[in-house]
Amino acid sequence: MKTVRLTAAQALVRYLAAQMNEDGEPYIAGVWAIFGHGNVAGMGEALYGIREELPTYRGQNEQSMAHAAIAYTKQLGRRRTMAVTSSIGPGALNMVTAAALAHVNRLPVLLIPGDVFANRGPDPVLQQIEDFNDGTVSANDCFKPVSRYFDRIMRPEQLLTALPRAFRTMTDPADCGPVTLSFCQDVQAEAYDYPESFFDKKVWRQRRPEPDKAELEEAIAALKAAKNPIIVAGGGVHFSGATETLKSFAERHSIPVIETQAGKSALAWDHEMNFGPAGVTGASSANAIAEKADLVFGVGTRFQDFTTGSWALFKNPARKLLALNVQPYDSAKHDAISLTADAKVGLEKLTEALGSHRFSAPDASLKQDWFAKADAVTAAPKEANSLPTDMQVIGAVQRASRDNTVVMCAAGTMPGELHQLWKAKLPLSYHMEYGFSCMGYEIAGGLGIKMAQPERDVIVMVGDGSYMMMNSELATAVAMGVKITVVITDNRGYGCINRLQMGTGGAEFNNLYAHTNQKNPIAIDFTAHAASMGADAHKVSTIAELETALDAARGADVPTVIVIDTDPYPTPDAGGYWWDVAVPEVSERNEVKQARAAYESALKERR
Repeated sequence: MKTVRLTAAQALVRYLAAQMNEDGEPYIAGVWAIFGHGNVAGMGEALYGIREELPTYRGQNEQSMAHAAIAYTKQLGRRRTMAVTSSIGPGALNMVTAAALAHVNRLPVLLIPGDVFANRGPDPVLQQIEDFNDGTVSANDCFKPVSRYFDRIMRPEQLLTALPRAFRTMTDPADCGPVTLSFCQDVQAEAYDYPESFFDKKVWRQRRPEPDKAELEEAIAALKAAKNPIIVAGGGVHFSGATETLKSFAERHSIPVIETQAGKSALAWDHEMNFGPAGVTGASSANAIAEKADLVFGVGTRFQDFTTGSWALFKNPARKLLALNVQPYDSAKHDAISLTADAKVGLEKLTEALGSHRFSAPDASLKQDWFAKADAVTAAPKEANSLPTDMQVIGAVQRASRDNTVVMCAAGTMPGELHQLWKAKLPLSYHMEYGFSCMGYEIAGGLGIKMAQPERDVIVMVGDGSYMMMNSELATAVAMGVKITVVITDNRGYGCINRLQMGTGGAEFNNLYAHTNQKNPIAIDFTAHAASMGADAHKVSTIAELETALDAARGADVPTVIVIDTDPYPTPDAGGYWWDVAVPEVSERNEVKQARAAYESALKERR
């Protein structure tokens, strides 16, 4: 057996560069790195040595670098991903939030935080967490509950088993998610004679599990017995490449489709069988048919509470739940009829069995009525004497968009209103991180999307609150020449959660800046801030000015940031659905008492 002597860090990065996807592309597209105590010597030297083959990117924050990597893999349907390395201690822990985000959204990313000395000779080292009763504890233990696979590399030869396990996890459609390889800093620099064959090119293929025969038969029987089925399309439709299969299935059998946040754009907004977004942030058209459905057929969805209206949405007393999902955990939720399989394969098997079977056509007027209401609230205002609404901003961005535009967001007001109002034409043209709904994902995510698909027009929608959480990767986008357009809607605080606070009877408190405990008014010049990082930044006052600025952004050479003040209170009157947000049982305020009574009444509607 031929061997090659390498440090553990050199072996790791060499292995990364040799792993391919089934399209013949490197599965790890690059490594995001901030060097510090715990990775600068070992990983730094190793990445330098392979920089032409495996590019290294420098961000400004470990969490946002990981966000960029996660957005990259999501936009590519999990076919490629990136790695992220950090120092021990604070640098590593900055990535824990991103790990949780990837975990919730079932997205693969490789996290390589530095760790303490395996030999323990210099203990305690800088940034080391010490447990008085457990000598094995490290700060990186925080990654364990938010990683699909976790390993601590304490000997160089452990890579021989840890790395294949890591890639098996990341490329498994059922099990994929974040992998954390906690890399002891002394081990990074230790040499070992690795088999040369370990670094041979290897192709990782995305498996397409076939359904169990008995499960398939039960699913077919459930569909044939139904009178008013609906399809709930989730993110798994995109990840399995099943958008065309879903379209054909819905058309052939006349089953209306409603969309989760992750599933939006699986069908074009104007397709006759697409009845729009479901649930709390849903359209009245989708929710009306969901209430009456006797079979709720989930395809690639986790059935999150926003989708189900905290399980109050599906009101038909005879309704059954059928779940097609590659992960058995998801397909068996809530006593569903489980169909564990790849979404594309499962739909193909079902349509073959159903043959020419068709259901009664859904009421098309529901959809027409909804879009009439949506168009009304997104239209440009007739007068410009008041602050525009976020809905009107969405309308302006929609009118300025093209078929290749990707609109993205993560938290605050915009996710709900984009889910309701955005008209997505092509698959993967709507990128929403609403599994974890992490404030600060937006700009880093926009960077990752554009790196994944440079030919796409990427528009980042972000509120002032999320922008203040994390904006530093705007400087990275400028430096890298990655051109994105960022629209900042400034409602002077946390408008979405302020409305929720009011809706549950609470007083306006600690959300909008006007209601916070402050000595001096907060008035942030976002235009100057973005310009200071090198962006082409503009402040606009009207929707007409916004549309002009969006058109001009297409010709810019650097990222464009457009700031517009908005009214924090208006939200669509139509659409939406109840959501279980517990209201205090005891309060001196009448508003809370009234909200509690309404809450208890709503709870009785939940099945």
